[in-house]
Amino acid sequence: MTALLDTIQIESAPSPTAAVIWLHGLGASGDDFAAIVPELDLTGCQPIRFVFPHAPVMPVTINNGYAMPAWYDIFAPDLVRREDATGIAASARAITALIDAQVAQGIAPANIVLAGFSQGCAMTLHTGLRHPQRLAGLMALSGYLPLAGTLATERHPANFATPIFMAHGTADPVVVLARAEASCQALLALNYPVQWHTYPMPHSVHPQEIADISRFLQQVLPAA
Repeated sequence: MTALLDTIQIESAPSPTAAVIWLHGLGASGDDFAAIVPELDLTGCQPIRFVFPHAPVMPVTINNGYAMPAWYDIFAPDLVRREDATGIAASARAITALIDAQVAQGIAPANIVLAGFSQGCAMTLHTGLRHPQRLAGLMALSGYLPLAGTLATERHPANFATPIFMAHGTADPVVVLARAEASCQALLALNYPVQWHTYPMPHSVHPQEIADISRFLQQVLPAA
């Protein structure tokens, strides 16, 4: 049985009936996006439990082997020439365990959004598109589709029609825009319903992006 990751949890209202599991980027922590919750306009949404897990600490090759919170190892700046399939699979199991924990607390999978930034974005797409239960939506922020060559054979029909919110900065020096655009095109080629957004920003979050995320959550987690 996969041990549950430590998390920060924030509820938008008592007795939540929905959840957003939000994965941070390389070298960050669950605290990274918790501060955004008060900035979201959740008008018209059902009560939401926001879950911000802390990734395990591991050596990261591209950072000279320095140990830091990471969902998987990164070997080169282009991100995809050589990928850590073993590490990605291990984190996918840990994220799936977080989804299962919310289901065990009474939240239906169809009321769960998986979200992530940078490496967390990569894990959101990898895990969500393979998940065997229909999720409410995926939020893919400033990242890319990892192990893209295996998606067509590993993806699960349960999430063929799940809405995907993709957002990226036009001046991102970490995950370059072309990498994200290629990921978007790969998803569109498989007929996923992608909502693509760009913002004038580097590897960060933009105020307009927060407004657009709010609208996405209102769309996929509406009040009953």
